[in-house]
Amino acid sequence: MSKLIQAPPKFTHGEWTHSNHANYNSAEKQRASAERLIDESNRLIDETDESTKKSQRDVNKKFEQRVDDVSFWKDELNRKLDDTKNEIDTLVAYQTRLKNALDACQDPLAIVNQCLGYRENRVAIDLVHDDVEKNLLKERETIIGVMALLQRTLDQTTEQIRVMRSRRYQLEKDLTDKFSALDIDQDCRNLRDDHSALAVKSGVAKIETNSVTPEDWQSFSNENILKAERDRKCSVDLRAVIDSLLNTTANDMQQQVDDTNLAFDKRIRETHDTKAKLENHLSRVFGQIQEMENNIDKLNKAIGDKAGPIKLSTTRLDTRTNRPNVELCRDPVQYRLINEVAELETNINRLQETHAQAEMELKGLIREQLNLEEDIDIKSKSMHVDETQCMGLRQSIKIKRF
Repeated sequence: MSKLIQAPPKFTHGEWTHSNHANYNSAEKQRASAERLIDESNRLIDETDESTKKSQRDVNKKFEQRVDDVSFWKDELNRKLDDTKNEIDTLVAYQTRLKNALDACQDPLAIVNQCLGYRENRVAIDLVHDDVEKNLLKERETIIGVMALLQRTLDQTTEQIRVMRSRRYQLEKDLTDKFSALDIDQDCRNLRDDHSALAVKSGVAKIETNSVTPEDWQSFSNENILKAERDRKCSVDLRAVIDSLLNTTANDMQQQVDDTNLAFDKRIRETHDTKAKLENHLSRVFGQIQEMENNIDKLNKAIGDKAGPIKLSTTRLDTRTNRPNVELCRDPVQYRLINEVAELETNINRLQETHAQAEMELKGLIREQLNLEEDIDIKSKSMHVDETQCMGLRQSIKIKRF
């Protein structure tokens, strides 16, 4: 048992002193190391504090710059959006003007077609392809051409409005994104270290794969603005075309309407003058008929008046044939009675020939009377068509300016 339990080892005084010095040195080294570490920690704390503050100042500065950039493009987009909206409203008003101008062509076109229809009711020789008809056909062609041109321009305007509205949508979407980004960046800029909602978010210190470069970001908004401005200028140019088109087409239609009306006036005067001349000739034919009827009556009387003398002459000749024997002499009385009968028969034949001619002339005059009356009636109908129906209808033609 005594062998199992041994007494602790004994050290010498030198060993004791050495041990104490070693502990002193070790403690001194450890303390010096600790002091160095404390100094290094203080320096590191100061350095990291300064670095953190510097980084935060730089981040805040970057936020300020970013907010300024976003605000700048937001303002640019907003101005361009206002310009686009105003241009759309103006172009819609021009679209309405085109629609109204197109609708306003319907009545003049219907009137032209109705006038052409009315003039088909002219009869006989008056159914002529005159200047009035030529101008009516030209007027219809002008109106149809104007309507086609207005329709094409209306289609272009409708398409331009669609493009402008699409551009407005792109601007509004870009502007909405700018507002959202601006709110986010302003909120981030205003955050401080002591904010209660702060928390460490792991895995966020990275570049998103769907992110874009600042150049691409700026180019996107700039491209939207440039496209919107380009389309706005196209719209302005189109409005100038519309102004010119509406003015030109109105002038063209008004000029053709005036030309057609002048042709109507000329034709009506011409028909009126011709009708007056025909009526004058008819009046003279009436007089001539009366004179011819009187002449025939006089011829009939003259022929009737020759019946007594020829009866007398022939009776005398017949009676003298009863003279007896040598008394049946060819004396001067006999010759003169024979001559008298011949003269009377000749005169009666002449009167009858003249009477026949007079009858033929009377028939001719009556035919002319009927022809003149028919032609006058035709002219009256033509004047009714042109003056009453057509010109009465054309008074309602109003070429409006939109």
